[in-house]
Amino acid sequence: MNKIRVSAVSYTNTYPFLNGIRKSKVMEQIDLSVDYPSACAQKVIDDQADIGIIPTAALLSLPEYYINTDFCIGTEGAVDSVFIFANKPIEDVKTLRLDKQSRTSNGLARVLIKNYWKKDVELITDESIEPDAYVLIGDRTFGKKNAVPYVYDLGEEWFNFTGLPFAFALWVSNKKLPDSFVEQFNEALAYGVEHATDVIAGLPEFEGFDYTKYLTQHLNFHLTDKKREAVQLYLRYLKELD
Repeated sequence: MNKIRVSAVSYTNTYPFLNGIRKSKVMEQIDLSVDYPSACAQKVIDDQADIGIIPTAALLSLPEYYINTDFCIGTEGAVDSVFIFANKPIEDVKTLRLDKQSRTSNGLARVLIKNYWKKDVELITDESIEPDAYVLIGDRTFGKKNAVPYVYDLGEEWFNFTGLPFAFALWVSNKKLPDSFVEQFNEALAYGVEHATDVIAGLPEFEGFDYTKYLTQHLNFHLTDKKREAVQLYLRYLKELD
């Protein structure tokens, strides 16, 4: 039987999932690769992977998709790894640089700027130009909150705007997968979430950053009905940007 191709993300927020997968017999059924979020999504879109933990925004690029598990990369408030970092208050920002590694967070920043902060900003991609603000996600944000004049946590700002939690990434396949595999895969993820702090040992330390708090309080890995509602609302806002 051909192995199921699984694409995961090489950020700390996915380490609990990876730990659960690697300790499960489901490993015998899969071909596992890790990458940054937008590349992970592209593999599923291009059918180079059967299932991946893909950014929520990428759902709009899939003609057919299945949300397979009870888990996600989510938050019920401040996520502590998805930010707009700014040199001035958000009401004074005129230029914003997006993060090349992200789809969902870039979209979320744009949704909030338009609908919450009600701003019209210029999006720039030229890294030689210093913007007023920039989106930064994942492990590259660790320890940097105190080095920037203005910091906006996009999980927290989304909650302030909508009153809803958020799901930044979902386990999505581009085809129907065997029920037996999905059940085993789900069990592996559940184990990883239950033992989330097991992945902390050996990780690099960053001043002012607490891995335990990040993995057990800021992140919420359960794909609840409220998060599903948030996904649909976010996608609706995202489509209105185009």
